[in-house]
Amino acid sequence: MIHADTYIVGDSQGWTYGVQNWPLGKTFYEGDTLVFNYVPLIHNVVIVNEAEFNYCSTLGASGLYASGSDRITLAKGPNYFISGFPDQCYLGMKIAVNAN
Repeated sequence: MIHADTYIVGDSQGWTYGVQNWPLGKTFYEGDTLVFNYVPLIHNVVIVNEAEFNYCSTLGASGLYASGSDRITLAKGPNYFISGFPDQCYLGMKIAVNAN
C-alpha cells in the first residue's frame, strides 16, 4: 500500500518570503501533496520549469493557483514553484522540490 504525505509549505508561516530553504532536509515522493497557505490578494503560486525558477519568470508557466489554500500533488522528479507577483520570487518566495 502506498501512502502519500501532505506537507504545509513554510510550516506555520505558510507560503511567504524567505521560504526557499523550507524543503531542505525533507524527503518527498511522487504523489505527496504540498499545501500552499497564503493571502490570495497579495500572493499566488505558479508552477514553472527550472529556467523560469532560476530567473523568476512566469512566461512559460504550466499552472497558476490563487485560492490561498492550494493543494498541489508532486510529480516524480523536480517540481518548481514561485510567486508570480512582482519581485516576490526574488525575495525568496520560491521552492524547488525533488520527488523520488
